[in-house]
Amino acid sequence: MVIHMDAAEGIDVKCVDLRKTFRDFWMRPRVRAVEGIDLEIRRGQIYGLLGPNGSGKSTTIKMLLGLLTPSSGRVAVLGKSPRDVAIKKHVGYLPEESYLYRFLSARETLDYYGRLFKLPRKVRNERVDRLLEMVGLDAVEHRPVGEFSKGMQRRVGLAQSLINDPQLLILDEPTSGMDPVAARQIKDLIMDLGRRGKTVLLCTHQLSDVEDLCDRVAIMFGGKVRAEGTCEDLLTRTDQTTIQTSALSDSVIAEVCSLLKERGAQTVEVDQPRRRMEALFVEIVEKARAEGLQTSGAAATSGVADFLKDTVVADVVPRSAPAATPTDGGPAHDVDTDLLESLTRR
Repeated sequence: MVIHMDAAEGIDVKCVDLRKTFRDFWMRPRVRAVEGIDLEIRRGQIYGLLGPNGSGKSTTIKMLLGLLTPSSGRVAVLGKSPRDVAIKKHVGYLPEESYLYRFLSARETLDYYGRLFKLPRKVRNERVDRLLEMVGLDAVEHRPVGEFSKGMQRRVGLAQSLINDPQLLILDEPTSGMDPVAARQIKDLIMDLGRRGKTVLLCTHQLSDVEDLCDRVAIMFGGKVRAEGTCEDLLTRTDQTTIQTSALSDSVIAEVCSLLKERGAQTVEVDQPRRRMEALFVEIVEKARAEGLQTSGAAATSGVADFLKDTVVADVVPRSAPAATPTDGGPAHDVDTDLLESLTRR
């Protein structure tokens, strides 16, 4: 897939002073859901959007999808207004709840979404095969999704969000309802998608997912972004120092503590590091699987489907020239240069 984007910009999502106010019947302001947020998500980033319920995350996502019109401010998605129909084929979305037709099988569900994107039959079949294998549902592809657990339905939802090979992937609680092993597998898939150049906006309450996956994070409250930056910048404590070494005897520990106090350390705490519960759980389950024990749930995920190609970013031709045509024969996706420039000038 070729999306014409200014390589010097490399920005897939940009919001400037974005606001949304819901009004009552008499047009009086009732709820100020989003109050002047600024966001910039660059190509290939996995970007985390965090906040408690009612903080404005869902409203922001709906504006990025073009489902809601901003009250004020400016927003660009893949270089165009989010309400531009031309960008819809380049966006994948997994909502917080998996709204699936319960009597359709996993294969029929993915085929249905492929038809919505007008994919040829051969392409649909190939993509459905690869996606079912990717999310570990190829062995149960003919079972109605209404019989699936919530975690398995989330796998179907993730697969449907990828059927069109999107450039921008918006995921709302992608690991909800999954056991720790399945969640780890899905996180590995998301990470691989980011390495392939996909841009991922991750909205979740699972803070461990954010630490494991996200390049940058925005924390919202009351419709505003209260903190934004890399996990390293946001989580590093500069008022403390950690020294890690192999196990020491009690006498050596006492000697080190005494020396640190002599050099002015106010408090010295000695503890042994702990593994994360997720790491222990995954280790035990993988060991059981290696011993040949079986489960009736979904299988392990495979690598990212091969049709989810690395993104090719083409330079924009001079403004006086017509936009180039993608090499795959699809319609050109031209950037709205005036919109991008107005956002960049802010």
